[in-house]
Amino acid sequence: MLEAGKTKFHIDLRRYLREEGEEEALIHLICEIAEASKYIINSIRTGDLGVAGTSNLYGEQQLTLDVLSDRIMRKRLAQSGVVTNVASEEGREIVAVAPHRSGNYSVAYDPLDGSSLVDVNLAVGTIASIYLGADVLQPGIRQAAALYILYGPRTTLVYTTGKGVHEFGMNQLMEYTLLRRNVRMAPKATIYAPGGLRSRYTAGTTRLVNELEANGVKLRYSGGLVPDINQLLMKGSGIFFYPHLQGAAQGKLRLLFELNPMALLVEQAGGAASTGRGRVLEVVPEKLDEVRPFFCGCREDVTLAETFIAQEGRGEL
Repeated sequence: MLEAGKTKFHIDLRRYLREEGEEEALIHLICEIAEASKYIINSIRTGDLGVAGTSNLYGEQQLTLDVLSDRIMRKRLAQSGVVTNVASEEGREIVAVAPHRSGNYSVAYDPLDGSSLVDVNLAVGTIASIYLGADVLQPGIRQAAALYILYGPRTTLVYTTGKGVHEFGMNQLMEYTLLRRNVRMAPKATIYAPGGLRSRYTAGTTRLVNELEANGVKLRYSGGLVPDINQLLMKGSGIFFYPHLQGAAQGKLRLLFELNPMALLVEQAGGAASTGRGRVLEVVPEKLDEVRPFFCGCREDVTLAETFIAQEGRGEL
């Protein structure tokens, strides 16, 4: 086995998954998502940055890149031979790609999270949440795997199957090779990434921000979920939050497509993820477009957020 942390050995993604003893169908599925990312990268580099003229299930206007990335992901998943159902953040319903298959996987994914940042050349990403069987409306604790792919100065893939968090980088041959295994987070944050308008924070979140800043925790926020979560994971310290707001008690981020996969990754690195009232991974989703507040990162700071929210009264959430 390799030592924890960075590695100089060129171990590709498929080989690493096999050496970790993963089930062959899951290995194939993760590698299919990795393969799809190569086409999404090309679309980002060369594609149309305009508006597609359609909207997603949240009523948000879709960009051409959103639609194209969704088509790429759906096609790869449908042709993988191991996927039964898919749900896309860009779609309006669960899509049965092979309903006759049993014992395989279903995937909830955001094909291009942060796509509105592409036109100003900021980092964006793909997020995927994988479940065994046909049902994607399961609590996040039942995920078989979660991963994201970050399209930044480097393209990296970060995944977990419940055996720690591992980072891979795309090389010149567009192959993913191991960069770091068993990524771990410290108990307390040194950076924080706050989403939402601060003027609309409720008292508990405001107390959290004041406490963080009083302790010298520095603000580092890109406006993109994937780069911000990647930042706190790879730095090994930090807290991200998009809280409940005045006038938006359930927050903004999507439980199935954003919170569940990121929560599993952060927990597997030794961190925590909460809605402000409890563990994200224990929330039972009732619909595709469900949203929740999100506090995610170093365990002691997430606990602090829950404490402040509880002390400010149940009316907060």
